[in-house]
Amino acid sequence: MKREKMAPPLAVVVMGASGCGKSSVGERIAAQNGMAFLEGDQLHPPQNVEKMAQGIPLTDDDRLPWLDRIGAEISTALDASQGLVISCSALKRSYRDRLRQAAGGRLAFVFLEGSRDLLLSRMQARQGHFMPASLLDSQLQTLEPPAGEPGVVTVAIDNALDDIVALACKGLSGMAVKGGD
Repeated sequence: MKREKMAPPLAVVVMGASGCGKSSVGERIAAQNGMAFLEGDQLHPPQNVEKMAQGIPLTDDDRLPWLDRIGAEISTALDASQGLVISCSALKRSYRDRLRQAAGGRLAFVFLEGSRDLLLSRMQARQGHFMPASLLDSQLQTLEPPAGEPGVVTVAIDNALDDIVALACKGLSGMAVKGGD
């Protein structure tokens, strides 16, 4: 596939349930476009990581400070006229709207969509991640797919990684993302 590039400064959230490949896809989108990549999981407060490691699903109250940290990173990058790609599950519309607000409208999402079976097999195969496969169903129950929302590119994860990245970049390059007001 032809390699598409986006026009920075732009922030992109690579989103979806655990195991969908947010980090791998996000890193490649960032590298292909000369943008920084930030692993959203690194911004979780320690108590969130501990809860998830124990198999306890996060609540909205747990997630909001984390989303605000992600929003602040996005805002800082955009204020400095730097593009940023960040991984974040962004499971609910209200979470995505919170991030859109922090970005002043200069935010796009890549939704990595896959079946429960594929997500589960990926989660079971990965090593050293704090998120246990037992939390997948709670994530899928929380997920509000972003169908019809502005600034969203949806890519199926049952493609090869290079194809997923190419499809995401192609969708992003065709997207008109407004500048700040």
